[in-house]
Amino acid sequence: MQVMMNLVLLLQLVTAIAMIGLVLMQHGKGADMGAAFGGGSSGSLFGATGSANFLSRSTAVAATLFFVCTLALAYFGNLRGAGGSDGSILDRASAPAPVAASGPVAAQIPGLVAAPAASAAAASAPASR
Repeated sequence: MQVMMNLVLLLQLVTAIAMIGLVLMQHGKGADMGAAFGGGSSGSLFGATGSANFLSRSTAVAATLFFVCTLALAYFGNLRGAGGSDGSILDRASAPAPVAASGPVAAQIPGLVAAPAASAAAASAPASR
């Protein structure tokens, strides 16, 4: 299950980078007007009209893959969370952990757990005062 989740995450990262590149390669609507008045050449690798169709369709495919990967990651995340957790991360983080302590003061403080090695050593050692 973890391998599948890692593969989907890798595919999502690749499609996100591909979408960024594809969007940056496309030119806006105002670029054709500037080219018409001599501001630059309108020819490109895919031709004047072919570039918009190829790049826009490639962007649509990358966006679809990205959203499918996002839904798959959400599904896998819910499957993993329902199996063995008994609450949210915040619930588990806010619960106080028992503190190990030893000595006569530790017995008087409620909620403290006495350390077994320290209490055994204190019980066997004679009082030297």
